[in-house]
This record gives sequence, structure tokens and C-alpha cells, in this order.
Amino acid sequence: MSFINYSAREINCKIVYYGPGLCGKTTNLKYIYEKTNPDAKGKMITLATETERTLFFDFLPLSLGEIRGFKTRFHLYTVPGQVFYDASRKLILKGVDGVVFVADSQVARFEANIESLENLRSNLQEQGYNLDKLPYVVQYNKRDMAEVSSVEELRRELNPNNVPDFEAVASTGVGVFETLKAVAKQVLTELKRGTGG
Repeated sequence: MSFINYSAREINCKIVYYGPGLCGKTTNLKYIYEKTNPDAKGKMITLATETERTLFFDFLPLSLGEIRGFKTRFHLYTVPGQVFYDASRKLILKGVDGVVFVADSQVARFEANIESLENLRSNLQEQGYNLDKLPYVVQYNKRDMAEVSSVEELRRELNPNNVPDFEAVASTGVGVFETLKAVAKQVLTELKRGTGG
């Protein structure tokens, strides 16, 4: 899954932000990008379609340390939320090391969250992955909106396995780095397990 660049002595890990359309995936990535040290990040690349965009960028967190003398570089991706971009979503999930499911807390988006999570599971299965065995966290975004589902309701439907989950307001940065750190920590734990160190 992760790609090792021996000449640069880096392990490259892919984290995908998944969720329904307009739930805040892009907002998460933009916030992280803006707050990341310029020397530690690559360019943010946007692949735009008519109605949706996919963003990705990579960064080298300086505080996470090394694994057997290799630095860890994280590549963050968002997937298009709309259903008719399913082929794009499948492609972006190839080689994934960790997943952040971004749920839209608004009551009106409850069903869209459930559909998106089911779509994530089936797209991962098609590629031989099991969401329950991947580093995975859930973010309940848009907690600042007027009509939101309770965290208990969201948790019951979207996080029955009790993976780490976070309340967030991605537009102001609330919960954004906590979510990223939690998934990054799981990815690193998996890497260490895989290398025996």
C-alpha cells in the first residue's frame, strides 16, 4: 500500500477524505494546507470537473519522526462527492493507507452520509480492502450549523465500530488537525507493524 522512495528515504502514505457532496472534505484539506509549513508541503493540485473538484497535496510532517531512518510523507486526497463520479472515487482509493470519513452533521444530510459510507465500503471491497481493517476515523463536520443531528445519532449510524471520531467545523479549523493526527497515527502504527519496528 504505502510507497517507499529509497533515494529520498521516504515512505509515502495516502490518506483519502471521503464523504457526501459538500460535506467539507475540500475545506479540511484547504485548512490543513494553509496551516502547514511551506517548506514541508508540495503544491496543492486541483482536478476540476464541471461540478466537482478533487484536491490533493503532500506534506512531510516534521514532528512525527522516522521509521527505520525513513521520513513519512503524507499525500492527502479528497474524492468528488456526487454519485456520478463513482469511477473517480474508485481510482482515488487505489493504494489508500488511511481514510477519513467526513460526515455532514446537518439533519437534511443524514441519508446522504449513510449512502456515502455504504459507497465507501463497496468501493474499497471492489479493490480488496476492508474498511474495518484500514486506519480509519470519522469526522462530524458542520457542528456550527442550525439544524444538526446529535453526535449520538451520527455515531450510531456512521460509527458502529467506535473508531476515533471528532466533532468539527472545518471552515474555522475546529477538529481538523485532531482528525488528521488520529488517522496519521493509525497509519504509522500499521507501517511500524509491517516493518517489524
